[in-house]
Amino acid sequence: MAQNSPAARPHRVVFLTGTRADFGKLKPLMQCLQDSAEFDSRIFVTGMHMMSKYGYTCEEVERASLGTVHKFINQNVHDGMDQVLAKTIQGLSDYVRETAPDFIVVHGDRVEALAGAAVGALNNILIGHIEGGEVSGTVDELIRHAVSKLSHVHFVANDQARSRLIQLGERVESVHVIGSPDIDVMCSPSLPTLAAVKSHYGIGFKKYGVLMFHPVTSELDSLAAQVRVLVDEILRSDHNYVVIYPNNDHGTDIILEEYERLRLSPKCRVFPSMRFEFFVSLLKNAEFMIGNSSAGVREAPHFGVPALNVGSRQNNRVKCAGVVDLPVESQALAAALRGISAIPRDPVSMFGDGNSAARFLKILKDPAFWSTQTQKYFVDRFVDAGR
Repeated sequence: MAQNSPAARPHRVVFLTGTRADFGKLKPLMQCLQDSAEFDSRIFVTGMHMMSKYGYTCEEVERASLGTVHKFINQNVHDGMDQVLAKTIQGLSDYVRETAPDFIVVHGDRVEALAGAAVGALNNILIGHIEGGEVSGTVDELIRHAVSKLSHVHFVANDQARSRLIQLGERVESVHVIGSPDIDVMCSPSLPTLAAVKSHYGIGFKKYGVLMFHPVTSELDSLAAQVRVLVDEILRSDHNYVVIYPNNDHGTDIILEEYERLRLSPKCRVFPSMRFEFFVSLLKNAEFMIGNSSAGVREAPHFGVPALNVGSRQNNRVKCAGVVDLPVESQALAAALRGISAIPRDPVSMFGDGNSAARFLKILKDPAFWSTQTQKYFVDRFVDAGR
């Protein structure tokens, strides 16, 4: 399948989204292409978006009207990550044969992104990876680097991520530092007000923390004990909490079973999902964040919101004064929750300045971009240096 777009039509770009989180990050990039006649934007919607358990958020994607939407169910509640990967490859493969895209855009480190990169690479379609070159403490990191190696063009959040991709043998000219697109949303003057968010979701707390805790697939044997300790300390603490469901990796039901105790507490409001812009406003005005979501180590510091980073999931992701790394241990959690007011609330910008979409659009408007070769070669800098 040829990668170059026919001159008779706009460049056909397919964005792949599988979760509420990656849609929030991809949305600014979709919007900037939607406003240009040079591009024909399509959205392949799958993953958690298609599950009623998580709020059937494909409807949110459709309401955004950012391109032609194709919905695909890639899993049932019993499927493992390998099965989800296989089903996504099958569905996306059929889709690209029907639509003949020139460019597929994937994000991050989920199996849907891996499927998108694999389908594109095997069909000679240009692949762009958003937020490659980052590290974390789970199988997600392996998936992220695998997606990077299958991708032809990289749109990274900062110079550190760029350096890692170059270390992985990627061509310097293929790695573009644009910042994280979600910072565009976070810097937007049109975010909903906190009052609007509270009204929409029925949140009556004046002060609150945000809890998001995901499974670590390599620690499933201890997950039940970990979540029990976390929930115990949440219930013992003096804070109110807005709680958002974990992702759908192995172990999610173990977490949700413990969250039933939170539902019974007047201190907690539990939600399967939340629109990204609403979540951003909620986080911006929170007392703190707790759990192991990347939002605690990426978005929270941008607002100067203290984050209690629990367990191993975000190992080595980021270090700053506003992020406190904690073991899943009762005394440590209790002490940290008592000491929230002592954590610095200084905003730290590590992932962009709010202009990611503009940089992305500029790169795609360059005619030379569409001549990018889909045949990749490992750049061996040790050999090139004569070592």
